[in-house]
Amino acid sequence: MKSNPWTAARIWTLIGYAAASAALFAAPLYLSDFRLNLLAKFLAFAIVALGLDLIWGYTGILSLGHGVFFGLGGYAMAMYLKLEASGGRMPDFMEWSGLTALPAFWKPFESLGFAFAAGILIPGLLALFLGYVTFRNRIRGVYFTILTQALVIIATTLLIGQQAYTGGTNGVTGYSKIAGYSISNPDTKQMLYWITAAFLIVAFIVCRFLVASRFGKVLRAIRDGENRVRFIGYNPALYQMTAFAISGALAGLAGMLFILHVGIISPSMLGIVPSIEMVLWVAIGGRGTMIGAVLGAVLMNWGKSEISAQYPDAWLFVMGALFVVVVVFLPNGVAGLFSRLTSIKRRVTGHDQEAVRNPAV
Repeated sequence: MKSNPWTAARIWTLIGYAAASAALFAAPLYLSDFRLNLLAKFLAFAIVALGLDLIWGYTGILSLGHGVFFGLGGYAMAMYLKLEASGGRMPDFMEWSGLTALPAFWKPFESLGFAFAAGILIPGLLALFLGYVTFRNRIRGVYFTILTQALVIIATTLLIGQQAYTGGTNGVTGYSKIAGYSISNPDTKQMLYWITAAFLIVAFIVCRFLVASRFGKVLRAIRDGENRVRFIGYNPALYQMTAFAISGALAGLAGMLFILHVGIISPSMLGIVPSIEMVLWVAIGGRGTMIGAVLGAVLMNWGKSEISAQYPDAWLFVMGALFVVVVVFLPNGVAGLFSRLTSIKRRVTGHDQEAVRNPAV
């Protein structure tokens, strides 16, 4: 006899997700333009955290190079926005560097559709290639982590060195329009916020579906015992490559959305420090729980914004203290704390019910 999937806990979880989604879409009603723009950036970061949780929390592979995938998506959208703002002329930094014609690889980015597709496919394919090279050769653990950090160094060095094509250290900025609409217009900003919120919800649903499917079960099995998975006939490298490619594509999507709200992309956003911060979002929110990744990204960046505004030099100490507290006392993060409290409540309730059924004599 099959168990009923519509348990009370599941129903309340779905109600909670629906309420959170409604609150996100209603945010323009109760937030100022400044706060709405901040929230939009945090939601873009949450998409990165979802992808990172998929590869780290569910597959057990720690990547410290997701800033590269995030930045590649950002540069893809920035190239379109820069060409849109230039009105058919070469970007200003190319003229300053002595170029006389728009480089051939820039021309396809005159199309928003091409830029959007490139912002997802390029990071996804790069992640797939890196995964193919490493996972096929069974490069795991700290060696893979070091390799992803090396990728960050290579990417930032190339972007800085090719100033005539990438804007160098200053990056690409000076956007004014998207699809003919002014980015500074409040109505456009509100629409871009709703688009970001919608993409986050879709990404969350897709990731939840993946981890609940047979694919997700194999990922968890690889995390807990890769050799056993290989022994029973699965190819762990194939699943790891797929998860890493999806994770990279999500980071690229987040980078594109982030650029729409910030208005600049530079090599510093691809660096090692941003990549480590992304890992901290997942760790503090609770890895292995998709909702924890979202909460960690939003809460951490909200805290960074609020605390650094009041105490500019204190945020790094606060972030370090939070990480120590989570590692020592909350290894499963904020989401794990909620699960622990729920479990305690259930045990207490069950004990009380047992006491009512069997009172002490």
